[in-house]
Amino acid sequence: MKLNELRDNPGATKKRMRVARGPGSGKGKTGGRGIKGQKSRSGVAINAFEGGQMPLYQRLPKRGFNKPNRKRFAVVNLGLIEKFIGEGKLDAGQTITEDALVTSGLVRRKLDGVRVLAKGDITSKVSLQVSGASNTAIAAIEKAGGSVEITAPAEKNDAAAAE
Repeated sequence: MKLNELRDNPGATKKRMRVARGPGSGKGKTGGRGIKGQKSRSGVAINAFEGGQMPLYQRLPKRGFNKPNRKRFAVVNLGLIEKFIGEGKLDAGQTITEDALVTSGLVRRKLDGVRVLAKGDITSKVSLQVSGASNTAIAAIEKAGGSVEITAPAEKNDAAAAE
């Protein structure tokens, strides 16, 4: 077999329907849109319109609430802190701050602060200074001989906080 002998299976490809190209095409004149009316015209978009009936998205009950000024924390697990200390990216001898977590690459950005969670194990004696930590994470760090200092989350708008 040569490259010029390659063929697709019979019936595998079908020619595109050329709409509104004369009566011989089978989709001539009105182009399959019927006669008259809004939907036969161009530039019509009636998504979710149900003929004047109340649309489904309006009939269903709305639930929940998204707090517009909620705090979003960057999350760090104990297992990852231990891994970064083992790789030498974090120094367990010094206080590990949020800025140190960012420069090591463990956290991309601080957002409203960094919160430590208890996933994974920690064996190093570390001193953490973060915006928040779960009770189990604090217990695990103190069990390993370390300490956690929780600071107030940084305010985004200092001018509003001063008033």
